[in-house]
Amino acid sequence: MKELDEATFDEAIAGGPLLVDFWAPWCRPCKALEPILEELPVEVARLNVDEEAGIASRYDVLTIPTVILFAGGEPHGAVVGVRPRAHFEQWLAEVLPAG
Repeated sequence: MKELDEATFDEAIAGGPLLVDFWAPWCRPCKALEPILEELPVEVARLNVDEEAGIASRYDVLTIPTVILFAGGEPHGAVVGVRPRAHFEQWLAEVLPAG
């Protein structure tokens, strides 16, 4: 999973779709979510909120894990907390354009 930071974040979200996992190393639910995200049929990257608090604040990330779908530089929805793979698959089917 690709690690994002202030230098790489804006360029990474400019394309898409890209799921960004807002996480922290001390967050056990974040660690539980990682293998679920890696199984999804979309590119996934993560951003450490302890190191990049400004970016987390820009997107009102107050709870981790928070996963935001970006496309064309814009957020297209978020999921807060750990959810099963099926939840993410259904959510992606609803928010991603067909094609």
